[in-house]
Amino acid sequence: MKLSSIIPAAELHYFTLLNTCTSISCRFSQMLHPIFEEASNIVREEFPDTTQAVFARVDCDQHSDIAQRYRISKYPTLKLFRNGMMMKREYRGQRSVTAIADFIRQQKVDPIKAIENLEEISTIDRSRRTIIGYFEKRDSDNYRTYEKVANILRDDCVFLAAFGEVSKPERFSADNIIYKPMGENAPDMVYMGSLTNFDLSYTWTQDKCVPLVREITFENGEELTEEGIPFLILFHQKDDTDSLEKFQQEVARQLISEKGSINFLHADCDKFRHPLLHIQKTPTDCPVIAIDSFRHMYVFPEFSDFAVPGKLRQFVLDLHSGKLHREFHHGPDPTDSTPEQQEENREVASNPPESSFQKLAPSETRYTILRDRDEL
Repeated sequence: MKLSSIIPAAELHYFTLLNTCTSISCRFSQMLHPIFEEASNIVREEFPDTTQAVFARVDCDQHSDIAQRYRISKYPTLKLFRNGMMMKREYRGQRSVTAIADFIRQQKVDPIKAIENLEEISTIDRSRRTIIGYFEKRDSDNYRTYEKVANILRDDCVFLAAFGEVSKPERFSADNIIYKPMGENAPDMVYMGSLTNFDLSYTWTQDKCVPLVREITFENGEELTEEGIPFLILFHQKDDTDSLEKFQQEVARQLISEKGSINFLHADCDKFRHPLLHIQKTPTDCPVIAIDSFRHMYVFPEFSDFAVPGKLRQFVLDLHSGKLHREFHHGPDPTDSTPEQQEENREVASNPPESSFQKLAPSETRYTILRDRDEL
């Protein structure tokens, strides 16, 4: 059964937990099925309003169009939808009735904290991205749109709201939404679009809440790997914020057009010693920039050159063109070397290190991995 035929997307005010799985061909799906069903019964008793929480189970062998639409690469997959929109982060917690039911209860917690006094804003945690809405009243179209956006992006930003007399000094002539970036001295940014236009509000808020350069950890490594695009990674010491800031600036300056074809990430050198060893580096060599293509790893030659206009971009373009792979195996391309060098390079072909982050991909002891996604 298609999700849309279970309940109209427009009516999903909060969320849907969609268990996409095979039939008898996937033993992991069969193991999860009774657990998922029992959890859904518990949730239905606690939250009987079917427009607030919906469990859906889809046999993707029979409904391959759904598997393709939601990029299912393994069975069973538990996708979370909020307000009819699929979230990037899947449910990856413990597969027990209690854990799944607790997860739903957590989703029911209001992501917006009400501000009782504007002085509270001076004490907010500036190490996190924060969105603040100032509204005349809670029962308004402006706030309902804000609430919808907050429910979708609750994992990426802190959301606050002030109402009535409390918000009046910040409302000027109308309701108002601002973004407070990370950092004590970072200036606020004001949302200038229509407060009732969900698409505009969501796009603006997502741009502020989801950083261009994300941190990779062991906790989110699987979901980043599942996005299926190569990694451009800055390995840096945890307290080396200067290198990270410069890397973020150069990615925004040189590589914004490549967003969607490569993931821009940063990683703690000490936590990710093993990938560094793969490229003959240690934490003492950091900062280091490298690409992991999920087949091989390639090191940016000189870290000090990454701010040279076009250098970092060319490194990424050389990955896409296959040049990095060719040169590791066969030496510099003919156009980049003299005939003498070409002859010399034939003798010195090398092999790039194998991908290290591919090991963070889904485990075959937990999922049935779909080898050929084109078969769906």
